[in-house]
Amino acid sequence: METPPLLKPGLYRAEGSAARPGQPALLGGVCACGHVFFPLQAYGCERCGGVDLQPRVLSGAGRLLASARVHLHPGKGREAPFTVGSIRLDDGPIVRTLIEGDLGALHPGLAMVTTLVPVADAEGAPRLDLRFAPEGV
Repeated sequence: METPPLLKPGLYRAEGSAARPGQPALLGGVCACGHVFFPLQAYGCERCGGVDLQPRVLSGAGRLLASARVHLHPGKGREAPFTVGSIRLDDGPIVRTLIEGDLGALHPGLAMVTTLVPVADAEGAPRLDLRFAPEGV
C-alpha cells in the first residue's frame, strides 16, 4: 500500500534532521542574528527585525512545557477530546501542537518527539499529519 502524502508539507517533512534522523523534522528558519524560529516565514526576525532569514531543518525533539485536554471543540474536522501541548524544541523555538500516545504520563519536562499519524484532509483523502508523543512510550 502506498504511503499517504503529508497534510502540511510546508511545515514538516517525513525525513528527520541530522540530529534526529528517526523522527519527522520541522521546517523552520534562522536569522543572521542566530534566532531560530518556526514556522519558516519571510516577514522578518521577531528578535532583531532583520530580513536575512534562511531555512533550517529542526529536529523532531523537545520538552513538554504544558498540556491541556480539550473536551469541547466547536470546530469542524477535529473531534474532542484531544490534547494540545506547548513544546520547547531542542533547537530553541516553542511550538503548540497536538499530542498523541500515553496521555496519562504527561508532565512538564517530559521528552517529546514527532510522529506522523494518519488523518483525512477536507475532502476525506488519506494524509499524514505531524503530532508529538512522549519519547520511548
